[in-house]
Amino acid sequence: MFDSLLIANRGEIARRIGRTARSMGIRTIAVHSDIDADLPHVTEADQAVNLGAAEPAASYLNTEAILAAAAQTGAKAIHPGYGFLSEKPAFAQAVVDAGITWVGPSPEAIEAMGDKVNARNLMARHGVPVAPGASEPVHDAAAAQAVAETVGYPVMVKAAAGGGGMGMAVAEDAAALAEQTTRISGFAQRLFGSGDVLIERYYPRVRHIEVQILGLPDGRIIALGERECSVQRRHQKLVEETPSPALDDKSRADILAASRRAGEAVGYLGAGTVEYLFDADTGGFFFLEMNTRLQVEHPITEAVHGIDLVEAQLRIAAGEEIEEPGAPVGHAVELRINAEDPKRFLPGPGAITAWREPVGEGIRVDAGYLAGTEVPRHYDSLMAKLVAHGADRDEAIRRAAEAVAGFEITGPKSNLAFHAELLANPEFTSGEYDTGIVGRMR
Repeated sequence: MFDSLLIANRGEIARRIGRTARSMGIRTIAVHSDIDADLPHVTEADQAVNLGAAEPAASYLNTEAILAAAAQTGAKAIHPGYGFLSEKPAFAQAVVDAGITWVGPSPEAIEAMGDKVNARNLMARHGVPVAPGASEPVHDAAAAQAVAETVGYPVMVKAAAGGGGMGMAVAEDAAALAEQTTRISGFAQRLFGSGDVLIERYYPRVRHIEVQILGLPDGRIIALGERECSVQRRHQKLVEETPSPALDDKSRADILAASRRAGEAVGYLGAGTVEYLFDADTGGFFFLEMNTRLQVEHPITEAVHGIDLVEAQLRIAAGEEIEEPGAPVGHAVELRINAEDPKRFLPGPGAITAWREPVGEGIRVDAGYLAGTEVPRHYDSLMAKLVAHGADRDEAIRRAAEAVAGFEITGPKSNLAFHAELLANPEFTSGEYDTGIVGRMR
């Protein structure tokens, strides 16, 4: 096991990684931008290095500055967290080339899964179900229309190099498809450096389900159960739960087996997530993407399986074997506490004047902020993650609702009121919901 770890991230995930690393006796090194110097992930670390200005390109996306910080502090390993550089194969390769242990899958696996078209084709070859769509990227409206006429409208237009719900739009007809293809291609070129677009059949009433996998040093792929991620706004997740109320035993077995095949297809190492669209009416599911990193919602898997996924990542990166976790116990729900308006979901950053986290049986809060710190406009609006674990789904939801009522945040806007509304919503509490639930609530 390496003796020092640089955490190339910020906020709640950097703080959470640091907590596990220190519990393992590993020296933690935080990096931060000018504006983040007082955040808990910095003050709690054993060492900290200022990367530069608040803009991500000058700090958390600055490969040279991060590698310089690693050299300066003698870091033996780098954990990228999620977002920022976590799924950039060039960054992973640069870490490896610097002689530093990369806590993640190989650069080759990241690259293979980073292009949605290539990932889709690879999954299909290994027996993972994929939605009807193009096996090659399209670059203009005419090519997109040819695909759409084959698979049928409506279609989903996706940035081939995108991820995490970014660069996606639905087209109901040829006119909308021409407009969205041009828009998404331009967006993708600016954000991801590639204007390639993927066209797939769009299913309006589906659920978003993902499976946590762990690739072990001996080549085995463990599938640690599924997470339901259908409560979304603008294709961005707000609430996750495990197990999914939509799956029966057969569906669960099928989706876990497909996820193991997905990991084997790329020789996956470490923690990753295979995402699917699930049709509750037919029981069919389709590959969406593979996230080659730790997910925001990983704590609910930890809650029901009794595993520390960050510890597993670190041990796997060091070449150590880990014990395969047992069967899941109970039910867990995660609520993303964002600095945003609870109705329109517009960002509302600002200084935090009061911060009081809920406590209680089965309650966990992973927070990136405290009273006296500031949520800046430069980064994602996520302030904290509230996790509730119970013996069953009803108990987990009840505990989550009580915790929301006891969570005090003053200063920036927060979506706590939305979560209170959702947890009392009959469609959600019934378990019979889909990705359109937030739109129906509004």
